[in-house]
Amino acid sequence: MKEKHLEHEEAYHGKEKKKYRKERKILSQKDRSKYKKTDLEKQKKATIKKEDFKRGRVLAILADGILVDFDDTLYTCSLRGALKKETLRIKNLVAVGDFVFFKPEKNQVGSIWHIEARHSILSRAEQISRQKEQLIAVNIDQVLITASVGIPPLKPTLIDRYIIASLKGNMDPIIVINKIDLLDEYPKEQALFEKVKEIYSSLDIPLFPVSTITKEGLDALEQHMQGKSSVFSGQSGAGKTSLINAIIGSSYLTGEVITKTKKGAHTTTTTRLLPIKGEGFCIDTPGIKSFGLWDIKKEEVQQYFFEIAATAKECKFPDCSHLHEPNCAVKLALEEGKISHLRFDSYCALITLKQRDRDYGCH
Repeated sequence: MKEKHLEHEEAYHGKEKKKYRKERKILSQKDRSKYKKTDLEKQKKATIKKEDFKRGRVLAILADGILVDFDDTLYTCSLRGALKKETLRIKNLVAVGDFVFFKPEKNQVGSIWHIEARHSILSRAEQISRQKEQLIAVNIDQVLITASVGIPPLKPTLIDRYIIASLKGNMDPIIVINKIDLLDEYPKEQALFEKVKEIYSSLDIPLFPVSTITKEGLDALEQHMQGKSSVFSGQSGAGKTSLINAIIGSSYLTGEVITKTKKGAHTTTTTRLLPIKGEGFCIDTPGIKSFGLWDIKKEEVQQYFFEIAATAKECKFPDCSHLHEPNCAVKLALEEGKISHLRFDSYCALITLKQRDRDYGCH
């Protein structure tokens, strides 16, 4: 190592100063470190003069552009070229809820030059490759994890994934179970519904049983949304748009559930931010059929299952996975009914999935 250092020194002193300066300039031009994310942020801020730009909030992302609100005036904006060139592990650079600086032009169009730092993010792994993060909504306070009973059926595993995404993204998880007017028609769902209420009540996660048909629970849900930014997100056909219509008095298009498969149709195709009565905002999102967690390692899964993490301290092995190790306190608590089988099944499914993702290089 020392000999190599001496060789560099000799090469340095042996060059003519003029020639060395020229080479240094060429090397500097090739150096990509100045394009690091932190430096790019500084460059962006340096180019923004407040008098030339407006600060607005993204309300929707449409086929013909990004809808930005500034003082109750809507502008259809595009991303300026420099932002498009950024190679990040994000599928969509802008999301509903973003605060942006844009340059307004004629006919209420504009170009976005800067996206402010976000204080919260709801996202998932891109559906096909799972190699990029797909932003759903940002700068929100709580995620209204919308499920239903009967059609489509209640899925606790999906609820658990949304809870993890909410907590990881710095938002409060709130569970909304719609269509409770159908409980009498589905005895098995009724038993599951009661179990789900018991589980999440013990974990201090708010749960609102509601019905847009009987209006049960809607007042309580609306009250919980006051003064906050909320995003409705969940399974296709669970009734997110119907709930929003009932709460804010709008008439957005809703869809029928496909009777044959009991699955929802994708009626909402665009994420949009809407004002609610009183104070606050809510965001409607397209329904999903699966929800891949973004950037969660296998070792991190346990910390989001509070009851499992607390019991795991008593396991014989500190790195116990609770799947096959002897003297596992979690397995014992499961047998004694202190940990729910539904939650443990969600945990096991995620651990198995994350191991498979690791094997295939996915996130």
